[in-house]
Amino acid sequence: MDLSKAPPGYITEVLHRLDLEDGWTELAPLVYAELKDLARAYMRKERLGHMLQPTALVHETFLRLAQRTSIQWESRIHFYGVAALLMRRILVDHGRRRRLEQDAIHVTGLDGPVNSNGTGIDIYALDQALDRLARIDPRQCRVVELRYFGGLNTEETAEVLNVSAKTVKRDWAVARAWLHGELGKSAR
Repeated sequence: MDLSKAPPGYITEVLHRLDLEDGWTELAPLVYAELKDLARAYMRKERLGHMLQPTALVHETFLRLAQRTSIQWESRIHFYGVAALLMRRILVDHGRRRRLEQDAIHVTGLDGPVNSNGTGIDIYALDQALDRLARIDPRQCRVVELRYFGGLNTEETAEVLNVSAKTVKRDWAVARAWLHGELGKSAR
């Protein structure tokens, strides 16, 4: 089967069979290219000379996904949402290790550099800000995770969260403004 032309719903069917022995073997070639594109997009936002490469990010994501045997996969979009969250955690974990070495990772801001000096966002600071946002408004935090880290568009995010596209747009705008303020504080 040409993997780029899998019939609609086929990935979801495979996700439902993941408890079978060959499920991951069948799923990997179907989603690998899209996960690699997502990882490349993340890595373009990272500082030059970043030690983690897109391939390593995808492989680490697959390892962590395979360990999550209790997930009831709802759809392809649900899978990519979880994968995006795991990529965020991997990058944050990597950022923490690098920060301990006094070399913080910076990413491009949410639609452009957030801090005033234009160097981008410290991913560790972004993760902490998202944790604070999750305590204030969990849905807004989830919108940021899905849109920024997951690369989902407004409609896909709305589908995952089971809300309207208008709600996603509003949450995205408010969350971005809030994060700009929070990350501006941490840069001072």
